[in-house]
Amino acid sequence: MKFGKSFWVVLFVGMALFGGTLTVKADDTFIMRPVEKLGRGITNIAAAAFELPMKWTDVTNEKGALAGLTYGTLKGACYVVARVVVGAVDIVTFPFPLPGCPDDTEDVGWGYGPIMTPAWVIPPGRDWNNFIYPDESVLNPAR
Repeated sequence: MKFGKSFWVVLFVGMALFGGTLTVKADDTFIMRPVEKLGRGITNIAAAAFELPMKWTDVTNEKGALAGLTYGTLKGACYVVARVVVGAVDIVTFPFPLPGCPDDTEDVGWGYGPIMTPAWVIPPGRDWNNFIYPDESVLNPAR
């Protein structure tokens, strides 16, 4: 019985003394970069269909309405498939860095960065009526 009490006292004192040094902070890149990669993969699969209106708009602005209707639809369909595949790869490989995907887009090497750009289906500055990134958002470029 005495051993049990001593064990708990030593455990609690040890946690009090060393517990702060053993915790992992939420902003630690060792944890958060893979979590961001997993979230990006889930988002890319769930929102892949938004590539169609994004490509319709892009091609219509560049080449006109008829090209947006035909070529934009085909381009959007290809990007939908690419988003789903890239999202699946991100989900499966989220714990591991990949070659050619550095964390900094200006760098080279291995990392948890995006496989395709833009990393998200609707990047900041491309949303309609501030639906995804409201005016109060830190990411809103209009601020």
